[in-house]
Amino acid sequence: MVLIIQERATIKQVEQMLQTLRVYIKVAVDIEKGILAGGGEKHADCEAALLEDGSRQQDIWGADWIPFNQSIAFESIINIRPSQNNRSMLIQDPVIRERVQKITQELIGGYESEFR
Repeated sequence: MVLIIQERATIKQVEQMLQTLRVYIKVAVDIEKGILAGGGEKHADCEAALLEDGSRQQDIWGADWIPFNQSIAFESIINIRPSQNNRSMLIQDPVIRERVQKITQELIGGYESEFR
């Protein structure tokens, strides 16, 4: 289930986003709007939800959120963007990584004790 999260998620929403992959959540983060879409099987599903909601593709970056240890992996095929000097699945710009981390932590982080 892909959910768009615009303000702090509830534990129930985090659990819904975990339904598909169980141990981590695929997320696409709009670094300009400060929102994310999470859940589903692919980052592209999350990206599509944000695009449908009015986000601009150049503002959306993919990552994986692991709730049990509050860690993030900045790797996704949607991050390959030669036009934005990101030629890798990994988000190469440390400023963008920091924004993705901060938005993700603020919106869906902090529930690690619920998943241990």
